[in-house]
Amino acid sequence: MGLRVKPHPVFKEIYNVVLEDGAKRLGTKNLTPGRNVYGERLVKFKGVEYRVWDAFRSKLAGAIIKGLQTVPIEEGSKVLYLGAASGTTPSHVSDIVGETGQVYCVEFAQRSLRDLVNNVAQFRPNITPMLEDARMPERYAMFISGKVDLVYCDVAQPEQAKLLSDNADVFLKQGGWVMLACKSQSIDVTMSPQDVYKQEAQVLRKRGYDVKEIVELDPYDIAHAMIVAQKANP
Repeated sequence: MGLRVKPHPVFKEIYNVVLEDGAKRLGTKNLTPGRNVYGERLVKFKGVEYRVWDAFRSKLAGAIIKGLQTVPIEEGSKVLYLGAASGTTPSHVSDIVGETGQVYCVEFAQRSLRDLVNNVAQFRPNITPMLEDARMPERYAMFISGKVDLVYCDVAQPEQAKLLSDNADVFLKQGGWVMLACKSQSIDVTMSPQDVYKQEAQVLRKRGYDVKEIVELDPYDIAHAMIVAQKANP
């Protein structure tokens, strides 16, 4: 059985990769051919290079495999990514949005940001790295041009939905989307993960969001869920 790559049936610029042994993976078209980011495999199919997207290293990939129905990212999208770390998932988002899109990456840890700059951003003009605290969006507002289509949040903070909403209030366009990679252990270890997800979803609703889905990420990320919501019309 040979390597095969097909467009994902639902999501633009995301691909289903079938490896030589029949194993099925997700992939994105490599914006920087010949370079990988986190040791992921590069594969070529019909003259195009793809990066195999590891669901155990990326909550977004895990959510897609677990049945996520909405991925509001496409070619040309502008994304504010809170908690970019060293750039594993942001690099795949960079592949998806392409040369006409932009990924604004906020990261608080200096070492992670250094890795993001040295290994990812310097080779990808559509990634803007910022060493900032996501709890203070006013400090990096000057670096973000216009409104964004999506605010994606993956920060290990107690008030994750509030932090996401505070940023979306400043940067998100009307009708835009938010995605929250909710880490229940960072919010309340005494509550069940499912109750934490409901609590954070309720925070989003109170802040004016229509919560579309909550997808648990086990076994890729234990006690995590992806919450997807859209800014409701006023």
